[in-house]
Amino acid sequence: MNLHPFLIAIEVGGTIAFAMSGLIEATRKRMDIVGVFSVAFVSAFGGGTVRDILLDRRPFFWIQSQEYLWLVLAMVLTTPLWLKTLRHKFGGHLMEFADACGLGLFAISGATIALAADMPVLVAMMMGVITAIFGGVSRDVLCNEVPKVYSDHRPYALCALFGCGVFIALDTVGLPLPISTLSGIGAATGSRLLAVALDLRLPAWPKPTD
Repeated sequence: MNLHPFLIAIEVGGTIAFAMSGLIEATRKRMDIVGVFSVAFVSAFGGGTVRDILLDRRPFFWIQSQEYLWLVLAMVLTTPLWLKTLRHKFGGHLMEFADACGLGLFAISGATIALAADMPVLVAMMMGVITAIFGGVSRDVLCNEVPKVYSDHRPYALCALFGCGVFIALDTVGLPLPISTLSGIGAATGSRLLAVALDLRLPAWPKPTD
């Protein structure tokens, strides 16, 4: 499957954002270099790998384009050079910011690849959500945390779904690909950052009655 160069750039951006979130969490847990690389790797590639498995897409995107591996490795090796600077600039919000950016970028990347594979709209939206959340789920599991998508009650998967809906709706009416793509990314990332900033929470599932 040949992707538009703009979409390749989107996938690269998602890889960087989620790898960064994995690096931040792994360094916070004081892991060694193997642990840091492992967490960064699954954060960056977990969602896209699950997507490729479900769509029967071979080889996996990070095997087909090994530049992704070198990119993550370079980020790991240079972490001490840039992480302190970014933490100073963004403070404690760096993890949330990187995670939200990865969410939006990978949601639209996953939906686009599913549409290119002639999947129905609902399936494409689900592929977008899966691509967006499974990297973060894998990261949290490796770091011995309950996955954020299931536990903090602030909209996460719903933000990815919303972004996919915006992207597909604008693409359906014929807007240029960059506009529909950036609008979808902005909707997913922006709604997640808004939910975090305003502490918007979904209601907990009711307890079963006796």
